[in-house]
Amino acid sequence: MLKKIRSALIYLVIIAVSGFAIFYTVFKPNLGTYSPSKQSSSALSTQALFAAHLPSPEGKNQALNQWQGKIIVLNFWATWCPPCREEMPELSALNIEYQNRNVVVIGIAIDEMDAVKAFVTDTKLDAIKVSYPLLVAEVEGMGLASGLGNAKGVLPFTLIIKPDGAVAKSYFGRVTKPLLEEAITKLL
Repeated sequence: MLKKIRSALIYLVIIAVSGFAIFYTVFKPNLGTYSPSKQSSSALSTQALFAAHLPSPEGKNQALNQWQGKIIVLNFWATWCPPCREEMPELSALNIEYQNRNVVVIGIAIDEMDAVKAFVTDTKLDAIKVSYPLLVAEVEGMGLASGLGNAKGVLPFTLIIKPDGAVAKSYFGRVTKPLLEEAITKLL
């Protein structure tokens, strides 16, 4: 009897969480943006970002300060996040189109290294061709994202960082290439 009740409760929780996730990914694909000017500057400091060293899926440690001085489109994502995967082709196209204009797209996975490695291997054969650097921050990356304004813990979470290191714009949820281009062209 207790097993039946526990099973029913587990199914109800799964249904509720799935419903919530579907609602926010389908009906509210972009939860909005915020203006950094409304946040305290210390809350949006990129100092921790540029001090970080994160591994690529191949295991090569990368210093994030190597991209300092560029316009950075920084995308926090996860392999288990459908909107994250959906926006990758547009982020790749943006990276290719603007790479000679001092713009770089960087993806930081809030995921396990093995999951990211498998994703990268699988996408080489898939329609998703990732043309930008992917780095793996695992769960610790949420602290980095939170320090950059993602107090909601939403994925995907995308920022546009100016060459001087200031956050120009942030987006909660799925982004599109035209949306990002609108912000980037103002900085070129």
